[in-house]
Amino acid sequence: MIPEGPSPVTSSPLQFFPWMSPSPGIGSPFPWLWELKPEERGLWLIRLLVACANHVAAGSLENANIGLEQISHLASPDGDTMQRIAAYFTEALANRMLKAWPGLHKALNSTKISSVPDEILVQKLFFELCPFLKLAYIITNQAIVEAMEGEKMVHIIDLNSCEPAQWINLFQTFSARPEGPPHLRITGIHEQKEVLEQMALRLTEEAEKLDIPFQFNPIVCKLENLDLESLRVKTGEALAVSSVLQLHSLLATDDEVPRRNFNSPPVSKTRVLQMTQRTFGEWLEKEPVHIYNPSSDIASSPSSLAPAPKMGSFLAALRALSPKVMVVTEQESNHNGPTLMERVIEALNFYAALFDCLESTVSRAPIERQKVEKMLFGEEIKNIIACEGGERKERHEKLEKWILRLELAGFGRVPLSYHGMLQAGRLLQTNNYDGYKMKEENGCLVMCWQERPLYSISAWGFRR
Repeated sequence: MIPEGPSPVTSSPLQFFPWMSPSPGIGSPFPWLWELKPEERGLWLIRLLVACANHVAAGSLENANIGLEQISHLASPDGDTMQRIAAYFTEALANRMLKAWPGLHKALNSTKISSVPDEILVQKLFFELCPFLKLAYIITNQAIVEAMEGEKMVHIIDLNSCEPAQWINLFQTFSARPEGPPHLRITGIHEQKEVLEQMALRLTEEAEKLDIPFQFNPIVCKLENLDLESLRVKTGEALAVSSVLQLHSLLATDDEVPRRNFNSPPVSKTRVLQMTQRTFGEWLEKEPVHIYNPSSDIASSPSSLAPAPKMGSFLAALRALSPKVMVVTEQESNHNGPTLMERVIEALNFYAALFDCLESTVSRAPIERQKVEKMLFGEEIKNIIACEGGERKERHEKLEKWILRLELAGFGRVPLSYHGMLQAGRLLQTNNYDGYKMKEENGCLVMCWQERPLYSISAWGFRR
């Protein structure tokens, strides 16, 4: 995806546009830019965006500011796919630049309000607009059902308990068992009390309708602060663990790499950006963009792992509970690189595909699409690019690294349910989810947009 090359470091975001004024005080780009076709405009945006990121990485804030001004004339949060992506990446880069002045950054964010209802809404919108969570829930539930065959007492630990639809589907499957449903207990973990209250209410109502003996155990905390004693696992219970887009956040607590000064550039290297997503991917592949990137080959290798004591101890503690099955869904991209440019390139590839998904599913106008892009994707992009150290929670890693981490913790891979994959395939067919695909990889499953893997699902068991 990102082959190396010996080309020199770019020196200015305007290197690609020598006829543009280098002065940040001069107005908009030449009017002919507005006459470009969407594909051409997208290529210009990518070139400007990557060049601007080069300067942020190198600490050249004046040149970065010039680049941001130029991009702002072409980017738009309600435009085509590339315009939308550019809007959120420039916001993230600007946010990172502001952190060079901590007082200014804190002052501009001091009145920001985080609304729990909005957070719940945007998660539901993503669930409804894209099939990825639906597929993850189907595969997870079927793996749990098959692992719990014949069990009379089942305890599920939900590491990100926010969507009742997942467990309502499981209730219905358990209710149809010939031997009757098990006594079911779900321990839900979430940092928002309101979210867990809604989960408890909805699931209790559904369990009563289906006459399933059910108990919901809410734990209000961040996953990094979870005390496993509070899970209250009882003797005789068959245990399952569900983790949907959650485990990667634990890597933030183990950031042992010394925090780099945003303004001090390390040794340089040049790489080539090649994006393979639909809509702008084909023409962008023909126009590689040279970028400034510090050396990080060892840290980026799929076969190597950065030290993560917190993650290791957490997984080892889960294994000590002897779960019959643990199902893990994670983003299939490496957004945990130690350098800014690594993360910018990976994130451009990943989120370009996600924005394409929405472009194919929803028209540009609906407010629901804009909310998902701004409040979910936009916030993730900002965290990946603008944050370092413990603040950087969105540390997505690819399946190869999750396999290594889980095997090192003493888990063994469990084949995913063939029946579950059939159900997931039917969901895509019956709902006309064109462009979405599933592929088996290393005994696990990757969910793709076109040919681009976006999420992975893997099942694990207690290995003696």
